[in-house]
Amino acid sequence: MEFTINSTIEVEVKESGVAILSLNRPDRWNAVNIDMLCNLEKIQDNISRDKAIKAVVINANGIHFSVGMDLDALKSFDYQYILEKIGWLQYVYSRWQQMSIPVIAAVQGYCVGSGVEMILGCDIRIAADTARFRLPEVSLGLAPDMGGTTRLTKLIGVGQAKRMIMGCEEAKAEEALRIGLVELVVKEEELNARALSLAEKMAAYPPLAISWAKKGINLAQDNSTEAALLFEQAQSAASFGSEDLKEAIAAFVEKRKPEFKGR
Repeated sequence: MEFTINSTIEVEVKESGVAILSLNRPDRWNAVNIDMLCNLEKIQDNISRDKAIKAVVINANGIHFSVGMDLDALKSFDYQYILEKIGWLQYVYSRWQQMSIPVIAAVQGYCVGSGVEMILGCDIRIAADTARFRLPEVSLGLAPDMGGTTRLTKLIGVGQAKRMIMGCEEAKAEEALRIGLVELVVKEEELNARALSLAEKMAAYPPLAISWAKKGINLAQDNSTEAALLFEQAQSAASFGSEDLKEAIAAFVEKRKPEFKGR
């Protein structure tokens, strides 16, 4: 399967079922342009169709994860273009949350603007100790519009979100960990290995269980406790009727590696 339509993102699929997506504009510090976003959507289409892919890691070639939207692209946008395209722009970054598999971002160096919004759409964020996060849109006469004001607020709280967005203040790796913007901080040389290790660990678990867990956590964030508990009841009943659960128990008893089928 041809995963990409241009060179802006490289894709490698491991035997473990982990797809590694590497932003690949290192000469432009992985600035996001329309070609990259179209490529990302195509890759997402292919991942959705490929049931052998059980997890995704998004990293970046070069010294920086992404410095945000390419200024050449920004200069070409106008009111009519944004009016027509903003829904699609948001959709591409939001789509990872519609998928049942885990998506992990591995971030080094600068992660700015649209780069921050990209990782906010992921399930887990791992930062190198060199990582630096900033949302400078307000200083440019804009406000984050690809999920930044929404997801960042839910992740780190109202006050910290306002400080970072309205004050355009930078958060280095350790501060990002402290306020909840990232889940782990590691040495830069360990970054990709740590992200792959976690992704492969999740990819080895029953796909149905991973899917239910992700949906349940997402629903809990956006709904009442009562609604989330009702979802847990439904997914529990469904899980106890699955072949994967029977296989997990049988493999444990027989002391062998389980073979999950996602049903």
